Amino acid sequence: MIDKLEAIKKRFEEVSQLIVQPDIIADMDNYAKLNKEYRDLEKVVNKYDEYLNVTGNIKNAKEVLETEKDEEFRDMAKAELDELAPREAELEEELKFMLIPKDPNDSKNVILEIRAGTGGDEAAIFAGDLYKMYQQYAQSQNWNFNIMSLTEGSAGGFKEIVISVEGEDVYAKLKFESGAHRVQRVPQTESQGRVHTSAATVAVLPEAEDVDVELNMGDIRKDTFRASGAGGQHINKTESAVRLTHAPSGLVVECQDGRSQHANYDKALKVLRSRLYEIELKKHNEAISSQRKTMVGSGDRSDKIRTYNYPQGRVTDHRINHTVYNLPNIMNGEIEEFIEKLRIAENTELLKAETQD
Repeated sequence: MIDKLEAIKKRFEEVSQLIVQPDIIADMDNYAKLNKEYRDLEKVVNKYDEYLNVTGNIKNAKEVLETEKDEEFRDMAKAELDELAPREAELEEELKFMLIPKDPNDSKNVILEIRAGTGGDEAAIFAGDLYKMYQQYAQSQNWNFNIMSLTEGSAGGFKEIVISVEGEDVYAKLKFESGAHRVQRVPQTESQGRVHTSAATVAVLPEAEDVDVELNMGDIRKDTFRASGAGGQHINKTESAVRLTHAPSGLVVECQDGRSQHANYDKALKVLRSRLYEIELKKHNEAISSQRKTMVGSGDRSDKIRTYNYPQGRVTDHRINHTVYNLPNIMNGEIEEFIEKLRIAENTELLKAETQD
Protein backbone atom coordinates (compact mmCIF):
# COMPACT_ATOMS: atom_id res chain seq x y z
CA MET A 1 0.00 0.00 0.00
CA ILE A 2 2.81 2.42 0.89
CA ASP A 3 4.47 1.89 -2.51
CA LYS A 4 1.21 2.81 -4.28
CA LEU A 5 0.76 5.89 -2.09
CA GLU A 6 4.32 7.05 -2.71
CA ALA A 7 3.77 6.71 -6.47
CA ILE A 8 0.55 8.74 -6.18
CA LYS A 9 2.38 11.43 -4.21
CA LYS A 10 5.12 11.59 -6.85
CA ARG A 11 2.53 11.94 -9.63
CA PHE A 12 0.72 14.64 -7.63
CA GLU A 13 3.93 16.65 -7.44
CA GLU A 14 4.43 16.24 -11.22
CA VAL A 15 0.88 17.42 -11.98
CA SER A 16 1.31 20.34 -9.55
CA GLN A 17 4.22 21.53 -11.70
CA LEU A 18 2.46 20.90 -15.02
CA ILE A 19 -0.72 22.89 -14.33
CA VAL A 20 1.23 26.13 -13.87
CA GLN A 21 3.06 25.81 -17.20
CA PRO A 22 1.90 28.44 -19.76
CA ASP A 23 1.71 25.93 -22.65
CA ILE A 24 -0.51 23.62 -20.56
CA ILE A 25 -2.80 26.49 -19.51
CA ALA A 26 -3.12 27.48 -23.18
CA ASP A 27 -4.41 24.00 -24.08
CA MET A 28 -7.80 24.08 -22.32
CA ASP A 29 -8.68 20.39 -22.86
CA ASN A 30 -5.36 19.18 -21.48
CA TYR A 31 -5.50 21.72 -18.65
CA ALA A 32 -9.01 20.58 -17.64
CA LYS A 33 -7.90 16.92 -17.55
CA LEU A 34 -4.80 17.70 -15.49
CA ASN A 35 -6.78 19.93 -13.15
CA LYS A 36 -9.28 17.09 -12.56
CA GLU A 37 -6.39 14.67 -11.94
CA TYR A 38 -4.84 17.18 -9.52
CA ARG A 39 -8.06 17.40 -7.48
CA ASP A 40 -8.45 13.61 -7.36
CA LEU A 41 -4.82 13.01 -6.33
CA GLU A 42 -4.93 15.82 -3.77
CA LYS A 43 -7.59 13.99 -1.73
CA VAL A 44 -5.40 10.88 -1.50
CA VAL A 45 -2.19 12.80 -0.80
CA ASN A 46 -3.78 14.84 2.01
CA LYS A 47 -5.04 11.64 3.64
CA TYR A 48 -1.63 9.99 3.20
CA ASP A 49 0.12 13.00 4.76
CA GLU A 50 -2.20 12.73 7.77
CA TYR A 51 -1.40 9.01 7.99
CA LEU A 52 2.36 9.69 7.90
CA ASN A 53 1.98 12.30 10.63
CA VAL A 54 0.06 9.87 12.87
CA THR A 55 2.48 6.97 12.32
CA GLY A 56 5.42 9.30 12.96
CA ASN A 57 3.92 10.41 16.28
CA ILE A 58 3.23 6.78 17.24
CA LYS A 59 6.88 5.92 16.56
CA ASN A 60 8.04 8.83 18.74
CA ALA A 61 5.72 7.83 21.58
CA LYS A 62 7.01 4.25 21.49
CA GLU A 63 10.60 5.50 21.65
CA VAL A 64 9.73 7.54 24.75
CA LEU A 65 8.33 4.40 26.42
CA GLU A 66 11.50 2.43 25.56
CA THR A 67 14.01 5.05 26.71
CA GLU A 68 12.34 7.41 29.21
CA LYS A 69 12.47 6.70 32.96
CA ASP A 70 10.37 9.67 34.10
CA GLU A 71 6.83 8.35 34.86
CA GLU A 72 5.13 11.62 33.89
CA PHE A 73 6.67 11.50 30.39
CA ARG A 74 5.80 7.78 30.12
CA ASP A 75 2.15 8.47 31.07
CA MET A 76 1.94 11.20 28.44
CA ALA A 77 3.37 8.82 25.82
CA LYS A 78 0.87 6.08 26.78
CA ALA A 79 -2.04 8.55 26.55
CA GLU A 80 -0.85 9.67 23.10
CA LEU A 81 -0.62 6.04 21.90
CA ASP A 82 -4.14 5.31 23.18
CA GLU A 83 -5.40 8.26 21.14
CA LEU A 84 -3.37 7.69 17.97
CA ALA A 85 -3.67 3.90 17.52
CA PRO A 86 -7.42 3.95 16.63
CA ARG A 87 -6.86 6.87 14.26
CA GLU A 88 -4.05 4.97 12.51
CA ALA A 89 -6.41 2.04 11.92
CA GLU A 90 -9.14 4.38 10.59
CA LEU A 91 -6.74 6.08 8.19
CA GLU A 92 -5.45 2.72 6.90
CA GLU A 93 -9.03 1.67 6.06
CA GLU A 94 -9.79 5.00 4.40
CA LEU A 95 -6.62 4.80 2.29
CA LYS A 96 -7.42 1.21 1.23
CA PHE A 97 -10.80 2.41 -0.09
CA MET A 98 -9.16 5.34 -1.87
CA LEU A 99 -6.75 2.98 -3.64
CA ILE A 100 -9.56 0.86 -5.14
CA PRO A 101 -9.41 1.49 -8.92
CA LYS A 102 -12.06 4.02 -9.91
CA ASP A 103 -14.81 3.19 -12.37
CA PRO A 104 -13.56 4.91 -15.57
CA ASN A 105 -17.12 6.16 -16.16
CA ASP A 106 -17.41 7.91 -12.77
CA SER A 107 -16.47 11.35 -14.09
CA LYS A 108 -18.88 11.15 -17.06
CA ASN A 109 -22.10 13.10 -17.48
CA VAL A 110 -25.24 10.95 -17.79
CA ILE A 111 -28.42 10.45 -19.74
CA LEU A 112 -31.12 9.83 -17.12
CA GLU A 113 -34.22 7.97 -18.36
CA ILE A 114 -37.34 7.58 -16.19
CA ARG A 115 -40.24 5.45 -17.45
CA ALA A 116 -43.62 4.59 -15.98
CA GLY A 117 -43.90 0.85 -15.29
CA THR A 118 -46.80 -1.19 -13.93
CA GLY A 119 -49.64 0.83 -12.45
CA GLY A 120 -51.15 2.85 -15.29
CA ASP A 121 -51.76 6.55 -14.54
CA GLU A 122 -50.37 6.22 -11.01
CA ALA A 123 -47.06 4.86 -12.40
CA ALA A 124 -46.77 7.94 -14.65
CA ILE A 125 -47.48 10.24 -11.69
CA PHE A 126 -44.79 8.42 -9.68
CA ALA A 127 -42.33 8.79 -12.60
CA GLY A 128 -43.03 12.54 -12.33
CA ASP A 129 -42.28 12.42 -8.59
CA LEU A 130 -38.95 10.69 -9.27
CA TYR A 131 -38.14 13.34 -11.87
CA LYS A 132 -38.67 16.09 -9.24
CA MET A 133 -36.58 14.13 -6.72
CA TYR A 134 -33.61 13.90 -9.09
CA GLN A 135 -34.05 17.49 -10.24
CA GLN A 136 -33.77 18.76 -6.65
CA TYR A 137 -30.82 16.46 -5.93
CA ALA A 138 -29.07 17.79 -9.05
CA GLN A 139 -29.64 21.36 -7.83
CA SER A 140 -28.01 20.49 -4.48
CA GLN A 141 -24.97 19.20 -6.41
CA ASN A 142 -24.81 22.27 -8.72
CA TRP A 143 -25.34 20.05 -11.78
CA ASN A 144 -27.00 21.09 -15.05
CA PHE A 145 -30.31 19.22 -15.45
CA ASN A 146 -31.95 19.55 -18.87
CA ILE A 147 -34.91 17.70 -20.39
CA MET A 148 -34.11 16.09 -23.75
CA SER A 149 -37.49 14.49 -24.52
CA LEU A 150 -40.69 13.61 -22.69
CA THR A 151 -44.10 11.98 -23.08
CA GLU A 152 -46.62 13.20 -20.55
CA GLY A 153 -49.04 10.90 -18.70
CA SER A 154 -52.78 11.41 -19.24
CA ALA A 155 -53.36 12.12 -15.51
CA GLY A 156 -50.05 13.90 -14.86
CA GLY A 157 -46.42 12.91 -14.57
CA PHE A 158 -44.63 11.21 -17.44
CA LYS A 159 -44.89 7.99 -19.40
CA GLU A 160 -41.25 8.62 -20.26
CA ILE A 161 -38.78 11.45 -19.69
CA VAL A 162 -35.13 11.65 -20.77
CA ILE A 163 -32.78 14.13 -19.09
CA SER A 164 -29.18 15.20 -19.65
CA VAL A 165 -27.30 15.67 -16.35
CA GLU A 166 -23.93 17.43 -16.50
CA GLY A 167 -21.47 18.25 -13.74
CA GLU A 168 -18.70 16.83 -11.58
CA ASP A 169 -18.75 13.06 -10.94
CA VAL A 170 -22.40 12.73 -12.02
CA TYR A 171 -22.21 9.04 -12.97
CA ALA A 172 -20.25 8.23 -9.80
CA LYS A 173 -23.30 9.22 -7.74
CA LEU A 174 -26.29 8.49 -9.97
CA LYS A 175 -25.17 5.06 -11.20
CA PHE A 176 -26.70 3.45 -8.10
CA GLU A 177 -30.17 4.73 -9.11
CA SER A 178 -30.59 2.37 -12.10
CA GLY A 179 -33.37 -0.16 -11.58
CA ALA A 180 -37.06 -0.50 -10.70
CA HIS A 181 -38.43 1.91 -8.08
CA ARG A 182 -41.67 0.78 -6.41
CA VAL A 183 -44.26 3.02 -4.72
CA GLN A 184 -46.96 1.96 -2.25
CA ARG A 185 -49.66 4.58 -1.65
CA VAL A 186 -53.28 5.55 -2.28
CA PRO A 187 -53.26 6.77 -5.91
CA GLN A 188 -54.60 10.22 -6.76
CA THR A 189 -56.79 8.43 -9.31
CA GLU A 190 -58.22 5.99 -6.72
CA SER A 191 -61.51 6.98 -5.03
CA GLN A 192 -61.78 3.97 -2.69
CA GLY A 193 -58.73 4.90 -0.61
CA ARG A 194 -56.93 1.58 -1.09
CA VAL A 195 -53.13 1.36 -1.11
CA HIS A 196 -51.80 0.31 -4.53
CA THR A 197 -48.33 -0.72 -5.66
CA SER A 198 -46.96 0.88 -8.82
CA ALA A 199 -43.52 1.14 -10.33
CA ALA A 200 -41.24 3.24 -12.51
CA THR A 201 -37.88 2.28 -13.98
CA VAL A 202 -34.77 4.43 -13.95
CA ALA A 203 -31.82 4.00 -16.31
CA VAL A 204 -28.60 5.95 -15.78
CA LEU A 205 -26.47 5.87 -18.92
CA PRO A 206 -22.91 7.25 -18.89
CA GLU A 207 -22.77 9.77 -21.71
CA ALA A 208 -20.73 8.19 -24.47
CA GLU A 209 -18.09 10.16 -26.34
CA ASP A 210 -17.04 9.60 -29.94
CA VAL A 211 -14.16 7.40 -28.82
CA ASP A 212 -16.43 5.17 -26.67
CA VAL A 213 -18.71 3.87 -29.44
CA GLU A 214 -17.96 3.15 -33.09
CA LEU A 215 -21.07 4.46 -34.83
CA ASN A 216 -21.54 3.89 -38.55
CA MET A 217 -23.84 6.67 -39.72
CA GLY A 218 -24.90 4.43 -42.61
CA ASP A 219 -26.60 2.17 -40.05
CA ILE A 220 -28.86 5.00 -38.85
CA ARG A 221 -32.19 5.92 -40.45
CA LYS A 222 -33.43 9.45 -39.70
CA ASP A 223 -37.14 10.29 -39.79
CA THR A 224 -38.72 13.66 -39.01
CA PHE A 225 -42.24 14.39 -37.79
CA ARG A 226 -44.27 17.13 -36.15
CA ALA A 227 -43.73 17.42 -32.41
CA SER A 228 -46.69 16.91 -30.07
CA GLY A 229 -47.40 18.42 -26.67
CA ALA A 230 -46.20 21.67 -25.13
CA GLY A 231 -43.86 23.98 -26.97
CA GLY A 232 -45.99 26.65 -28.65
CA GLN A 233 -47.09 27.07 -32.26
CA HIS A 234 -43.64 26.85 -33.85
CA ILE A 235 -42.79 23.43 -32.46
CA ASN A 236 -46.07 21.95 -33.70
CA LYS A 237 -46.13 23.53 -37.18
CA THR A 238 -42.75 22.30 -38.39
CA GLU A 239 -41.28 18.80 -38.69
CA SER A 240 -38.68 19.53 -36.01
CA ALA A 241 -39.00 16.22 -34.10
CA VAL A 242 -36.45 13.53 -34.99
CA ARG A 243 -36.59 9.74 -34.81
CA LEU A 244 -33.37 7.74 -35.24
CA THR A 245 -33.43 3.99 -35.89
CA HIS A 246 -30.20 2.02 -35.46
CA ALA A 247 -30.52 -0.98 -37.80
CA PRO A 248 -27.97 -3.40 -36.23
CA SER A 249 -29.40 -3.12 -32.69
CA GLY A 250 -33.01 -2.17 -33.47
CA LEU A 251 -32.75 0.77 -31.03
CA VAL A 252 -35.14 3.66 -31.71
CA VAL A 253 -34.61 7.14 -30.23
CA GLU A 254 -36.98 10.09 -30.53
CA CYS A 255 -36.37 13.71 -29.59
CA GLN A 256 -38.82 16.58 -29.95
CA ASP A 257 -37.96 18.93 -27.11
CA GLY A 258 -35.71 21.28 -29.09
CA ARG A 259 -37.06 24.00 -31.36
CA SER A 260 -34.98 23.00 -34.37
CA GLN A 261 -34.56 19.74 -36.24
CA HIS A 262 -30.78 20.12 -35.96
CA ALA A 263 -30.91 20.46 -32.15
CA ASN A 264 -33.20 17.44 -31.84
CA TYR A 265 -30.94 15.39 -34.12
CA ASP A 266 -27.89 16.18 -31.96
CA LYS A 267 -29.77 15.27 -28.78
CA ALA A 268 -31.15 12.04 -30.26
CA LEU A 269 -27.68 11.03 -31.47
CA LYS A 270 -26.28 11.64 -27.97
CA VAL A 271 -28.95 9.36 -26.44
CA LEU A 272 -28.45 6.67 -29.10
CA ARG A 273 -24.69 6.67 -28.57
CA SER A 274 -25.16 6.37 -24.79
CA ARG A 275 -27.67 3.50 -25.12
CA LEU A 276 -25.29 1.59 -27.36
CA TYR A 277 -22.49 2.24 -24.86
CA GLU A 278 -24.75 0.92 -22.07
CA ILE A 279 -25.25 -2.34 -23.99
CA GLU A 280 -21.48 -2.84 -24.30
CA LEU A 281 -20.99 -1.85 -20.66
CA LYS A 282 -23.61 -4.40 -19.57
CA LYS A 283 -21.83 -7.16 -21.51
CA HIS A 284 -18.57 -6.18 -19.82
CA ASN A 285 -20.17 -6.14 -16.35
CA GLU A 286 -21.81 -9.53 -16.92
CA ALA A 287 -18.44 -10.99 -17.85
CA ILE A 288 -16.98 -9.64 -14.62
CA SER A 289 -19.97 -10.74 -12.51
CA SER A 290 -19.38 -14.36 -13.54
CA GLN A 291 -16.27 -14.05 -11.36
CA ARG A 292 -17.74 -11.75 -8.71
CA LYS A 293 -20.83 -9.59 -8.21
CA THR A 294 -21.09 -6.61 -5.90
CA MET A 295 -23.94 -6.38 -3.43
CA VAL A 296 -25.36 -3.26 -5.08
CA GLY A 297 -26.23 -5.33 -8.15
CA SER A 298 -25.80 -4.95 -11.85
CA GLY A 299 -27.68 -1.69 -12.33
CA ASP A 300 -30.13 -3.54 -14.57
CA ARG A 301 -33.34 -1.56 -14.92
CA SER A 302 -35.42 -4.71 -14.18
CA ASP A 303 -33.87 -5.14 -10.71
CA LYS A 304 -36.19 -3.93 -7.91
CA ILE A 305 -33.96 -1.61 -5.94
CA ARG A 306 -36.10 0.64 -3.75
CA THR A 307 -39.60 0.89 -2.25
CA TYR A 308 -41.29 4.17 -1.27
CA ASN A 309 -44.09 3.42 1.23
CA TYR A 310 -46.25 6.51 1.78
CA PRO A 311 -48.60 5.26 4.58
CA GLN A 312 -45.58 4.49 6.78
CA GLY A 313 -43.36 7.34 5.49
CA ARG A 314 -40.75 4.67 4.79
CA VAL A 315 -38.13 4.24 2.06
CA THR A 316 -36.20 0.94 1.80
CA ASP A 317 -33.23 0.15 -0.42
CA HIS A 318 -33.37 -3.61 -0.96
CA ARG A 319 -29.75 -4.01 -2.09
CA ILE A 320 -28.31 -3.01 1.28
CA ASN A 321 -31.43 -3.53 3.45
CA HIS A 322 -31.33 0.12 4.52
CA THR A 323 -34.58 1.77 5.64
CA VAL A 324 -35.28 5.40 6.57
CA TYR A 325 -38.51 7.01 7.81
CA ASN A 326 -38.17 10.43 6.21
CA LEU A 327 -39.95 9.87 2.88
CA PRO A 328 -40.92 13.57 2.37
CA ASN A 329 -37.25 14.59 2.58
CA ILE A 330 -36.22 11.81 0.18
CA MET A 331 -38.83 12.92 -2.37
CA ASN A 332 -37.42 16.45 -1.99
CA GLY A 333 -34.07 15.22 -3.29
CA GLU A 334 -32.29 14.33 -0.06
CA ILE A 335 -30.95 10.97 -1.34
CA GLU A 336 -27.27 11.49 -0.45
CA GLU A 337 -27.50 9.07 2.52
CA PHE A 338 -28.56 6.21 0.22
CA ILE A 339 -25.91 7.07 -2.36
CA GLU A 340 -23.14 7.19 0.24
CA LYS A 341 -24.15 3.87 1.85
CA LEU A 342 -24.34 2.20 -1.58
CA ARG A 343 -20.90 3.57 -2.47
CA ILE A 344 -19.44 2.18 0.77
CA ALA A 345 -21.15 -1.18 0.20
CA GLU A 346 -19.74 -1.46 -3.32
CA ASN A 347 -16.24 -0.44 -2.21
CA THR A 348 -16.33 -2.99 0.62
CA GLU A 349 -17.16 -5.74 -1.86
CA LEU A 350 -14.46 -4.58 -4.28
CA LEU A 351 -11.91 -4.48 -1.46
CA LYS A 352 -12.80 -8.05 -0.45
CA ALA A 353 -12.44 -9.15 -4.07
CA GLU A 354 -9.02 -7.46 -4.37
CA THR A 355 -7.87 -9.11 -1.13
CA GLN A 356 -8.98 -12.53 -2.41
CA ASP A 357 -7.21 -11.95 -5.71
